[in-house]
Order: sequence, then C-alpha cells, then structure tokens
Amino acid sequence: MIPVTLTLNGKVVSADIEPRTLLVQLIRDHFHLTGTHVGCDTSQCGACVVHVDGVSVKSCTMLAVQVDGAKVQTIESLADKERLHPMQQAFKDHHGLQCGFCTPGIIMSALNLIAKNPNPSESDIRDWLEGNLCRCTGYHNIVKAISAGAEAMKS
Repeated sequence: MIPVTLTLNGKVVSADIEPRTLLVQLIRDHFHLTGTHVGCDTSQCGACVVHVDGVSVKSCTMLAVQVDGAKVQTIESLADKERLHPMQQAFKDHHGLQCGFCTPGIIMSALNLIAKNPNPSESDIRDWLEGNLCRCTGYHNIVKAISAGAEAMKS
C-alpha cells in the first residue's frame, strides 16, 4: 500500500492505496464521491473528467499516486448548498442533459475550456468536447448550455 495525500474539493484527504488504483477509483471508492462516473474504462467517453491542479483530465486514465500533493476538483465542488454553479444552472436552463450520466464530465471539461477561453465560439466548444460522449442528446443543447454558462460566469 502507498499513502497518498491530496486536496480534494478544498479539503486535505489521505488514503493508503494499491499502486494500480486509478484516480476515478480513489474518488469513488475511497472518498465516496459518485458524481465522477465510470463510463467506458478506456478514456473514450469523458464521464470521469475531473480537474487536477486546474486542468481537466480523464480520471480513468490517471493513477491515483500521480495526484499525491495535487489539488483535485470534482463536480461535487461546484454547487453551494443554496444554488447551482452558473454552468450547472445553464445546463438545466438550456436542456443540456437528458439522462445526466455524461453531464458531470462535460461540465468539468467545459469549465476548463472557459478558464482558457472565456468567450468560446460554437466551433471552439465542439472542438473542446471531442473527448466527451453523450448518447442521449445531439450536442446542440449542450453547446448552447456551455455558451450560456460562459456568459453567466462573467457576471
């Protein structure tokens, strides 16, 4: 077992893990944060996207030992007890989700895009989401939601 300490959603946490433990397993199985989804286990779907030191990563392709000392942010960190994060609210308002399975990963990816490009075009959004799969929607409302979320985050 290997000890790992990280800042998870603003809180310092530790766990003793096997070296082969994936970040998504650490988040879900050790810390019981289930908003990060396991969709494919092959890095194809993006349902497991989280932020590591401010960069979106697919947590099913990263070993948990790699985040020792890092800051990890999951979908659970976005909303406060009173209201949704502006990007989450935009997904709700613009019907950017159906079953919701892919939504946490898409939102985390979108937030990384907005951090890099606060005024993304539709083409920018579609290009950025290339690694996120949604099997329910046609992406049209997802793109509208991300655009609206970007605007809402400016205020």
